[in-house]
Amino acid sequence: MSFAPVPADTPLDPAAFIKSQVRTVPDWPIPGVQFRDITPLLQRPKTLRMLIDLFVERYVEARLDYVAGLDARGFIIAPIVAYELNAGFVPIRKSGKLPYRTMSESYALEYGSATVEVHEDACQAGDRFVIVDDLIATGGTMMAGKRLLDRLGAVVVEAAAIIDLPDLGGSKLLRDNGVSLFTIAEFAGH
Repeated sequence: MSFAPVPADTPLDPAAFIKSQVRTVPDWPIPGVQFRDITPLLQRPKTLRMLIDLFVERYVEARLDYVAGLDARGFIIAPIVAYELNAGFVPIRKSGKLPYRTMSESYALEYGSATVEVHEDACQAGDRFVIVDDLIATGGTMMAGKRLLDRLGAVVVEAAAIIDLPDLGGSKLLRDNGVSLFTIAEFAGH
């Protein structure tokens, strides 16, 4: 594993450093896709701490009750952020993965559809949330998660992700639907 070097004598921009540590895997899972892999961010303690700190600094005064994580890579970051903020964690999972009574929301994919679910007792009306995922591509999963929380009466303060892929239209979709969005790094192209 190699990491991008950080010159010892230069001030560190945390967001730029985080972006430099994202690995791009060409032609995965299909030819033409540039997969943005966050696993290098998780392997190095300094990088993981910087990543979590960026989210915590953003939300430390937001009076959040919960941090929701989207299946599956949102589950990696959201519980750590929730812990640091002294908030609860709520998983929003792919259909059929939660063991209790659920509410579901389907959304369109490029080729077909998908469904996410949340426990019907995940929160109380008025509870304040941030929704976290690893990246924003088409925005479908994040919008479905927000719609689920809206149906439970929650207040979604913001949606957050490590990476924004603006060329795929997801960040625009979220903002056009009134969802405030925070991302750390942006990558052009697929």
